[in-house]
Amino acid sequence: MIQVTVWNEFRHEKTDKAVQDMYPEGIHGQLAKFLSEDQFKVKTATLDEPEHGLTEEVLEDTDVLIWWGHMAHDEVQDEIVDRVHKRVLEGMGLVVLHSGHFSKIFKKLMGTSCDLKWREDGKHCRIWNVNPSHPIAEGIGDFIELDKEEMYGEHFDIPAPDELVFISWFPGGEVFRSGCTYRRGNGKIFYFQPGHETYPSYYHEKVQKVIKNGIRWCAPTQNGYPVYGHYEAREK
Repeated sequence: MIQVTVWNEFRHEKTDKAVQDMYPEGIHGQLAKFLSEDQFKVKTATLDEPEHGLTEEVLEDTDVLIWWGHMAHDEVQDEIVDRVHKRVLEGMGLVVLHSGHFSKIFKKLMGTSCDLKWREDGKHCRIWNVNPSHPIAEGIGDFIELDKEEMYGEHFDIPAPDELVFISWFPGGEVFRSGCTYRRGNGKIFYFQPGHETYPSYYHEKVQKVIKNGIRWCAPTQNGYPVYGHYEAREK
């Protein structure tokens, strides 16, 4: 069974009634709820817990970490970012959702600003499946249609993805690389764009399916992390 930790800064839900009404148990609560209905062992962690809920013990017991953040990226301690970064290099999977693109951990792993264009106008979004044979796209069909989603538009300042799985289109004419995979060290990373805090994206069956597929794809292999440093000659 894949062990999943859902991390959410859990700030909007405490201060914004629209977010409270949309996600009364927190965004992390909704994510954990639908993941727990599948073959995952799920726990949650939030920003205001000691060590942001991401202790050494929690991360050692995590196969895949899900990250949602928005208004408090700068409050995440660098020590915790370094801890998560180390675990990704060692093989822990990382699924970064929506505005987590601007998190310290995603920017550290990407090495770029990870900036983009955005607009909150309450219009619909069409997420096109451009890599239908990819495991993350299994069961999705040609596209996902969302009635409301925040516009994210290019240019998205990320490295060229190892694999591009989804591209989103918005009525204003923008497009966006909304499903991207990367490998860093032994770890696998999946970025997926939907998930604005006042829209019901995480109740959508196909969005849930993509996140579940992404977790399975990101899950660690049995390959050990290499030993680096001085190395004795094999041949004398």
